[in-house]
Amino acid sequence: MKANLALLIIGLFFGTGAGFLVGQQVDAPEGHSHDHAAHGEAHDDAGPMAHDHGMLIEGPAASVSVAVTPDGPGAINLRVLPEGMRFAPGSVNGEHVPGEGHAHVYVNGVKEARIYGEWIHLSGLESGPATLRVTLNVNSHEQLANNGQPVEVTQDITIP
Repeated sequence: MKANLALLIIGLFFGTGAGFLVGQQVDAPEGHSHDHAAHGEAHDDAGPMAHDHGMLIEGPAASVSVAVTPDGPGAINLRVLPEGMRFAPGSVNGEHVPGEGHAHVYVNGVKEARIYGEWIHLSGLESGPATLRVTLNVNSHEQLANNGQPVEVTQDITIP
């Protein structure tokens, strides 16, 4: 009986650790490492795909707008239109390069996605009124800023 209990505890210990390691790679695009220590960063696991470090980096004049289209219960199609920044998925986690980066998408304060192009489909959202926030972020994930102001758009939407 003691041997079975010991084996169970050992299995849970190693299984949990392996699950954690595998789970850390879920939101990482191919070739993307989540080794934040290498960047001298702390990791924020506040929500799905969290990677928001709360720092601002000044960049060239930029802005962002969005277009939201309902796409069935709990789902939307979102088009993100940055100006003054181009999406650079191949440079994610790299050094900051003025004028390139990606966007972070939040619904009701929860980070839902990191996007590398204009379009994204979000599903599994709670139906009803919601606040959508999209931020422009540089390759190293800090939020892009102009004159100390974050480059972002916030819009009240209704999720079907």
